[in-house]
Amino acid sequence: MKRLLFLAAVSSLGFVRCSSSPPPGPIVDLRADNNRNGTLDWDDPTEDQDEDTWNTTHGAIFLANIDDDLKACPVTAQNGDILSDVELAKCNDAADTVINGDADALDLAPLGVRAWPAAPADTVATLSVDDAAAPYVHLFIQRGGSLTYFDWTTDQLSTDELRAGATLGIEGTDVVRDASTWNGFATITLTVGTTTDVVQMRLAPIVTRHHLAQEEQVFVTKFATDPGSTAMRDTLYGAMDGTNSSTPPPNVTEIDGDKTYNSAYPYDDQWTQDFFEVGYMSMPAPGGQQHVIDVYLRSANVYYNSPDNPLRDAGKVVFAQFRGPDAAGVVAYDVKHDQNMDSLNSFGNLETVPPYSLNGKDYPLGRLFRGSIPSFYPDPVFEKMMESQAVQPPIYIDTSWLLVGHVDETISFVKASTPRGWAVLVNDAALAKQMLQDQVTAGNGAVLMFDQMNWLDNNSNPYPAAIAIQDVLADTSIMATSDAAAASVDGQLQVIKQETGITDSEIVHVPFLHESSQGASLAYQPGTVNGLYYAQDVFAAPDPHGPIINGQDIFKTQMHDALAPLGINVVWIEDWDLYHRLSGEVHCGTNSKRGLMPGEKWWESGY
Repeated sequence: MKRLLFLAAVSSLGFVRCSSSPPPGPIVDLRADNNRNGTLDWDDPTEDQDEDTWNTTHGAIFLANIDDDLKACPVTAQNGDILSDVELAKCNDAADTVINGDADALDLAPLGVRAWPAAPADTVATLSVDDAAAPYVHLFIQRGGSLTYFDWTTDQLSTDELRAGATLGIEGTDVVRDASTWNGFATITLTVGTTTDVVQMRLAPIVTRHHLAQEEQVFVTKFATDPGSTAMRDTLYGAMDGTNSSTPPPNVTEIDGDKTYNSAYPYDDQWTQDFFEVGYMSMPAPGGQQHVIDVYLRSANVYYNSPDNPLRDAGKVVFAQFRGPDAAGVVAYDVKHDQNMDSLNSFGNLETVPPYSLNGKDYPLGRLFRGSIPSFYPDPVFEKMMESQAVQPPIYIDTSWLLVGHVDETISFVKASTPRGWAVLVNDAALAKQMLQDQVTAGNGAVLMFDQMNWLDNNSNPYPAAIAIQDVLADTSIMATSDAAAASVDGQLQVIKQETGITDSEIVHVPFLHESSQGASLAYQPGTVNGLYYAQDVFAAPDPHGPIINGQDIFKTQMHDALAPLGINVVWIEDWDLYHRLSGEVHCGTNSKRGLMPGEKWWESGY
């Protein structure tokens, strides 16, 4: 029964037996899915045409088989302690040379050697992989009804296998980490005597998701006894399902924040956006489908002086909870990176500009979007890995002036009927200042902002945050910091305009002031640009707790009116206690997994 299940699995992936009517004469014919229809086509000339090259129209693809289809990777040691950062990352299906169940076979890309029924006795063949790719590739061959490891350095195809034809599969053992070492291309060569046949294949890159893609899953960290966590989750869940329910909707995954990986810090990480990011890799599958492996990236935040366990504790969730069937975990870091820049490694500082075209250049998968300048940059090892994926050329902006240093503090993207299909939400401190000045002119200067909210002092004791509009405007530090923030955001926007071609009509201004903190800039009001775009017509923003004029919060009204023409409704999330007053917002406290866009095929991207 198991053999029948296996044969069904490999058949569905495209591992099919060779043609029963091969051409006469010596036959040296290696095939991969060159025409990208998910199967091996022995009688289709497009499967063989230019198979030794790879471009947007042809060329076979394989996956880094680094998921855990049998959920066999250990998470804890015998004493029950969570494994170290180094140990957790070592395990995956490509860490061995066996097929880990029928589902694992589906993660292999098909290869085949055409049958040569008239092969002379004692004729043998070899397979080889080019030197650059060899450390990152495993080959498997179907023998005796199962796929077994084919060690090309010692193994051969026998005369009987040449006569009958051979069915093989290929897996990558890792993602591309440095294109200067290996760029993901692999050349596979079949040799019979002095005759060879060559196919070129490419490892699927990691592709990050953008806001135009449909939300499939939302993540949020849950602290069961923390009132700030409860308030944030209750308002988010109620907004998502349109009720007042505090029950998470079906597409929400709660991360148990009380199940800490470091008992010294049981409440140390509510920043769900920051310790992991979800991308994907894929290859063609039969029927015009794609076989997708979700890729959970762990942040390169180095928190401890420990060679085996240096990373941010909460990031262990990538391997301890998320890795599994068709779900991979990836981590890359330099333990010696500059700690003064470590916040840039949190994933609030890794977003994706949606797809667009500019000056004859297409970016169908969008572009990576990060805060990075020569003097203030993320971990270089992680940065090199992301750049080496090649299909989403990065846009870098200056976030060095921000306390936290993340792109999500000032910029976001939403779907819109524009030439590019999207618009940019941009923090506008000058607009916030003008809105408050207008209220003073209207005689409303004594109206309170942040009414009934509290800040925390240096000893974590609460004190009232309520303040009159006129007193905010009289605070020279807030005004000066906000003026500087407006200029700095304008600098960010100029880079985005230059790189994408967006115009002022495609920019939505989102007002909130900044304050100085530790010599850098931080959102003084809840940063309403820093929200969760969880549906194409809903943006979940932090409640601004702005001044109430004529029964309306003026900052809520402004944002509603600004996004309504785009067909986007704004819902308000209570994030003050656990997020805003601790230097973050709704986007910082949530995360998401999004699907592929209709017709999206990374291999047609031109990169």
